[in-house]
Amino acid sequence: MEGYDLFVKRIGLVGFANILVVLNSIILIPILTKNLPVIDYGLWVQVNVTYYLVTGFATLGLPYTMVRFSAAEKDKNKIQEIFYSFLTLILVASLMISLILIFFSKIISNGLFAGNVDVVIITSLIIFVGSLNLFFIDYFRAIGRMRIYSIILVTQTYLALGLVTYFTLSGKGIAIIVSGFLIAQILIALGVFPIIFSQIGFKIPKFSNIKGYLNFGLPTVSVNLSYWIIDSSDRYFIAFLLGAAFVGYYSPGYILGAAILIFYTPFSILLPSVLPKYYDNGRLEEVNAFIKYSLKYFLIVAIPSVFALTLLSKPLLMIISTPEIASYGYLVTPFVAFSSLLIGTYGIITNYLLLNKKTKIVGGILTVAAFSSLLNIIFIPYLGIIGAALVTLVSYFISFILGLYYTLKYFKIEFDYLFAIKSIIASILMSVVIILINPQGLSEVAIAIVVSVIVYLFFILLLKGINQDEINFLKKMIKYN
Repeated sequence: MEGYDLFVKRIGLVGFANILVVLNSIILIPILTKNLPVIDYGLWVQVNVTYYLVTGFATLGLPYTMVRFSAAEKDKNKIQEIFYSFLTLILVASLMISLILIFFSKIISNGLFAGNVDVVIITSLIIFVGSLNLFFIDYFRAIGRMRIYSIILVTQTYLALGLVTYFTLSGKGIAIIVSGFLIAQILIALGVFPIIFSQIGFKIPKFSNIKGYLNFGLPTVSVNLSYWIIDSSDRYFIAFLLGAAFVGYYSPGYILGAAILIFYTPFSILLPSVLPKYYDNGRLEEVNAFIKYSLKYFLIVAIPSVFALTLLSKPLLMIISTPEIASYGYLVTPFVAFSSLLIGTYGIITNYLLLNKKTKIVGGILTVAAFSSLLNIIFIPYLGIIGAALVTLVSYFISFILGLYYTLKYFKIEFDYLFAIKSIIASILMSVVIILINPQGLSEVAIAIVVSVIVYLFFILLLKGINQDEINFLKKMIKYN
């Protein structure tokens, strides 16, 4: 299949970069939880949650729109027009939103940030610069320069990690620690824009066809908002109903369960930039093949990961956080792990809807699912942070069911149900081994992980869960990386 080898190479490249990005979140857990009061760690989590919420609005859905309409574009003038018209709109929107946040910083801090006004002001600045960075980085995704995209993404992540770690270990307060995130964003923006400028130059935008672009992009804002509500609004509910400290108890277990999305993110990044070239030219067989393989390779690692993380949650949290956090948060991980499996599957199959420009359907699906997050008001007071994790699972399950229904309504999905059964069987057998080992401590957990991987692979091969072509695919990924 044309483009297949390049797609394999890019999956490995982006996948490796994404592993490094996710590892950053895990590395930060012990650095912050072991050196800060749990309430300050809760504030750090709130900063990140707010950043992802507000940048979803500030970017107006235009980074994804640029990917969708620039992926196959070769005309430099059209690329300039799209880039600078989008950049101008994002600049204005992010500036206005940041100023509003600063103006209402005292009110916001009292409700969600334990009264820390400085943290809210710094967060507003992060949102302004970060919105521009998200757009700059997605430019390289849009033009298919995935190596540069990956390098910038990893550099930004670990620059922030280095600064935050330095300020934390130096005994600085949470406001200074958060400013490390801001400094990293500023440095990346100053470094990346000149690269883009050297490639496309400058052009005063005419905002041609901007209405059509916004009609495509703005519905994805509701998608981003709905994703945020499902994925992150529970932190706001927890902070409001239980206090910022409980956000600190909740977040490490959540991050651990969401680590499964490491395996989904390469497909979420690459498929939207690869598939339009085939779909727009009527080459639906290639589109089906890309989605079929993507779904299978996500599930082949995601299914056993749900089982493994469920069983290893408590010992892992004991290692990377504190006993207090582990005792509160280890039951969060299984709910989030299964949720991640569902949303990864949903994200791959709904590429069909996005290709057909049915962004309103996707937005509607997630809006319905987002409303279920209101159940947090009922569940958190009675079940605490476990109630928040349960509501997350309910929301993602609704997304998955509705996404599957509407995708099947318009398209025929090729799915290997027998493989899924074989993967579950192999995962159960792997789980028995983990239970028998009953790991405690870093060395035993490491041994359990290695043994469980070997056991799972043995049984999935024994059950013929993957064929020779798929083994060759995996060999290519190893070769390229």
